[in-house]
Amino acid sequence: MKRRDFLQRTGAGLAATGLSVAGFPAIAQGMTKVRLGYLHTIAVDGQLWLGQHFGHFAKHGIEFELHRFVTGLELFQAMIGGSIDMLATGAVISNFPARGQGKMFLVNDIEYATAQLWVHTKAGISSLKDLVGKTVATTTGTTAHVFLDTALRKNGIDPSTVNVVNQRMSDAVASFISGAVPAVALWVPFNITVREKVPDAKMLIDASSFYPEAAIVGGWAAGNEYYAKNKPILQRIILGWAEANDYMIAHTDEALDLIQKNWYPEVPLKDLKEQFGDEKVFRSKEWCKLYADGTVTKWLNQVTDFFVEFAKIQNPVHADQYFDPKIYLETIKECA
Repeated sequence: MKRRDFLQRTGAGLAATGLSVAGFPAIAQGMTKVRLGYLHTIAVDGQLWLGQHFGHFAKHGIEFELHRFVTGLELFQAMIGGSIDMLATGAVISNFPARGQGKMFLVNDIEYATAQLWVHTKAGISSLKDLVGKTVATTTGTTAHVFLDTALRKNGIDPSTVNVVNQRMSDAVASFISGAVPAVALWVPFNITVREKVPDAKMLIDASSFYPEAAIVGGWAAGNEYYAKNKPILQRIILGWAEANDYMIAHTDEALDLIQKNWYPEVPLKDLKEQFGDEKVFRSKEWCKLYADGTVTKWLNQVTDFFVEFAKIQNPVHADQYFDPKIYLETIKECA
């Protein structure tokens, strides 16, 4: 029996008894199609693939129409233009909502060590202070750029004293490998390419150095109108995500093996495990405390402050306005 047929028959059975899945309308009433944009990196789409594979989202009446993008900037542009309903991304989750464009409703993970600074030691760079007057390639307005700015400021370095060159990440890494630039701020898995192509390159620092005082979180956001009109759909997505997320934590080896074979066949399993190790994830019930005590909002605001200054955002919207933890807390009722 096909999975959809099974779900429809199961939903019909629930409807006949007056029951529903997790308190929401029974599946017999129909699946809700959601146009979702995403980035293809384990820190963003890990839970998505598990939820799709095991039917966690379908169990709660959600059917995704998936659209893959290269950067979070492109994701938000698509959502603002109306071609997708919502998105899953990294640090850019704190950018466009600060402009009043999109509402965040779910955290995927903390990009604990996914952002890294690599340097050519032969260029005479052994510390962050050695970057003053030198060029660093990165993709501005992304996780890597936020990390670079934080690393410089935390070490007493004015970012304006470093020449930051904006390139697509693949191009930034190519520039570094060729020796055209002495340093690159990147996100995984580009570190693997650098390590393989430039054996004497050195990873100077990664984002984990600033946790927990500062953290870059990735997550899900919906368009303003969609968010305002579809809170029950967001809750159903959170329920499916929570089941997938908790499976990934409880059965990490099995989950990563499954993800690698089906969605990352070009990435060796050991490399995918390394990438997963560079993010920090919590069980769905453990996230509750970080939502409830304002920690997530504080982290989001720290990154939003960067975007406000970098992009000169006028009249910025702060995280306590573009992120409402109540949706998650009212959905995941029992917290650890």
